[in-house]
Amino acid sequence: MQDIKWDESLSVEVDEIDDDHRKLVDLFNMLSHSVENGDTVDYIEAVLEELISCTAWHFKHEERLMLLYKYQALAEHRAEHNELIDSVKELQKKFHKENKLLTNDDIEYLEGWLTGHILGHDMKLGFYLLEAM
Repeated sequence: MQDIKWDESLSVEVDEIDDDHRKLVDLFNMLSHSVENGDTVDYIEAVLEELISCTAWHFKHEERLMLLYKYQALAEHRAEHNELIDSVKELQKKFHKENKLLTNDDIEYLEGWLTGHILGHDMKLGFYLLEAM
């Protein structure tokens, strides 16, 4: 697996959101490396939990900004946030309860979702916030 590389193509041009995204990319890369390297189950579980917690916090951060600046697509954006949290929690449940390790397919799914969300919904939000702030 290759790392997600942070560059200007992932920037939404709003520093506080970009800072959050950099942290999420770093955690994703850490998770990807831990799965690829066959790190201990406890370590992978800790990284996954941190990724989920930081993602949930970040989503609340974005939603607060959307409320503050009256973003019209809040409901749609929030629904996508909820989808990701649900899918990541399903991976965590599989990892936890069913004693199944995360696979490269799981990592590829998360990578596609993270970059797809940033390049789609978050770019639209960034353009809106640049005008509204």
